[in-house]
Amino acid sequence: MANFFDDNDDLRWYFDHGLDWDPIVRLAEWNFRAEDGPSSVAEGVETYRDFATLIGEFVAEEVAPHWEELDSQPPTLVDGQVVLGERMRTIFARMKELDLHWMAVPREFGGMNSAMILYMIVTELMARGDQSVTTHFGFHGGLAMAMLVFSIREGSTRFDPDNAQIAQTRFQDWIEEIGAGESWGAMDITEPDAGSDMAALRCVGEQDEDGNWFVSGQKIFITSGHGRFHFVIARTEKPESGDSEDAYAGLGGLSFFLVPTYEDTPEGRTRFAEVDRVEEKMGHHASATCAISFDRSPAQLLGERGEGFKYMLTLMNNARIGVGFEAIGLMEAAYRKALAYARERPSMGKTIDQHEMIADLLDEMRTEVQAIRALAMHAGYHEEIATKLELARDHMPELAPVPVSELDAEITRHKAAARRATPLLKYFAGERAVEHAKRCVQIHGGNGYIKEYGAEKLLRDAMILPIYEGTSQIQSLMAMKDTLGLVMKDPQGFVRELAQARWRALSARDPLERRVAKLQIIAHDATQFLLRKTAADKVRSLSDKPVSQWSEAFLKDWNPKRDFAWAMLHAERLTRILVDVQIAEILLAQAVAHDERRELCERWLDRAEPRDRYLLDEITTTGRRLLADLTRRRGADERAAAE
Repeated sequence: MANFFDDNDDLRWYFDHGLDWDPIVRLAEWNFRAEDGPSSVAEGVETYRDFATLIGEFVAEEVAPHWEELDSQPPTLVDGQVVLGERMRTIFARMKELDLHWMAVPREFGGMNSAMILYMIVTELMARGDQSVTTHFGFHGGLAMAMLVFSIREGSTRFDPDNAQIAQTRFQDWIEEIGAGESWGAMDITEPDAGSDMAALRCVGEQDEDGNWFVSGQKIFITSGHGRFHFVIARTEKPESGDSEDAYAGLGGLSFFLVPTYEDTPEGRTRFAEVDRVEEKMGHHASATCAISFDRSPAQLLGERGEGFKYMLTLMNNARIGVGFEAIGLMEAAYRKALAYARERPSMGKTIDQHEMIADLLDEMRTEVQAIRALAMHAGYHEEIATKLELARDHMPELAPVPVSELDAEITRHKAAARRATPLLKYFAGERAVEHAKRCVQIHGGNGYIKEYGAEKLLRDAMILPIYEGTSQIQSLMAMKDTLGLVMKDPQGFVRELAQARWRALSARDPLERRVAKLQIIAHDATQFLLRKTAADKVRSLSDKPVSQWSEAFLKDWNPKRDFAWAMLHAERLTRILVDVQIAEILLAQAVAHDERRELCERWLDRAEPRDRYLLDEITTTGRRLLADLTRRRGADERAAAE
């Protein structure tokens, strides 16, 4: 029987060698203090392997073969209720039978208590079968775990250290309802006039005199928006001074809510929010993407008012890592479909996989799938460890697999690693998934443009990956901001790292280490150039100020919209260099520990080295004309507005 886990050597390598399972399993099992869990790391990993094998077979046998039905059976809106297509309903009924929604839920609530990294790996397996199934699957167990995490962070969950378990949590009934496959949730952020600019959100949360909260407004592009439970970010604070620049007018005025949109009773379903429409989309045809209207819908505040942006980031960080794994699944499908076709399609006396240009395309696809998987595993690992160590420190430190005196330092280290990797993963995985799907169409030639081969469906499905959960451009700005911010915070550290990279590039014994060091130098050179241009422009902007004010204005009075034009223009190019460097570092570490990974590291460097030299050249030689034109246009607009 087909199995998407068993047939993937690279994915299985992470079970055998590539992941440090010890802290993952120990944190999931509270250092083996729970009575009904595995008694060792090896036993825990074998349980995870069994899950992956089961789901790999399920997806290969019961999801992937039905891609045509899924694509041709979109959800419909009937009397205010969303009805999924028949094949989608069949697949999720089977998931319910297999208890797949229980996978990451703690045993205290009837779940399987698996690690979140396994949940991410399952996301890849699902996505190789079908993107619509993957996205809807994520809004079951993933949202149940979000309820638990938010309850813990706001302090409404009680722990029992003696029995190594959660004694009580705020949303336990709802978590169990989702785990049982009876309900699911959605994440409601985007509005008609507010997408990436969250400061422009206008959906409001209001509290009555009895302390009850209500949410009003419309949210759009809501994946699985027909679910019962919605995490909604809404504005609760008004500007204190009437000034539009007041903190409460922007991100500081947002709060986070959990809103049940309906309730089923013996008399029927009572709705508290309305599904306005189900979008007709380019791809992801089997999943429901909805517009939702709230009209004083009863809501539950999460945390404190004004903390909405902080809570939203927690949800988005995990979602972005999930999109990375989702993209890998699609890329795996595109590569395998293209390779299978190329091996069978004869042309000019040989199959086209033996033609040099096609062989080069396939080689790069294979390399990038493996490289992005390495980055995704790295991001998922550090995010999970950071989150669970934080929970252990705050609630059951005596059960953590790390000495209490080292917890803070370990949390900081893992958080920094996850923060560095997450926007790079979301950016690169989303962008390359589109390219891989396009190549799959191209390798199929005319057949790729015909629906029956399935290649064009992969391209349609891939197009959303660089957009949702934060566009590629937003990820680039985040990566650029963090990179430049770290240098400005610790310039001596930056200089030291550059000197060390230059030394390794010359003196390291391992040729792979020398090559990686040269990539690091390119990244440092690009960063240094952007900082120099930013500082030079800032100095020029001080010309109209008295010399006595220069020091304060240069050190403190920074306007991101005005002072970082060069960095923002080249943010995407810098991000692509940063991706290449981080993947090279990860693959080098794998190669040092496991000789069989050297070949993959070499393949990656062969691609990254010329690409990054070109990107550095673009950063250092282009942009003057465009920035000058933008400055002129802004000046003209400001003068026109003043008149």
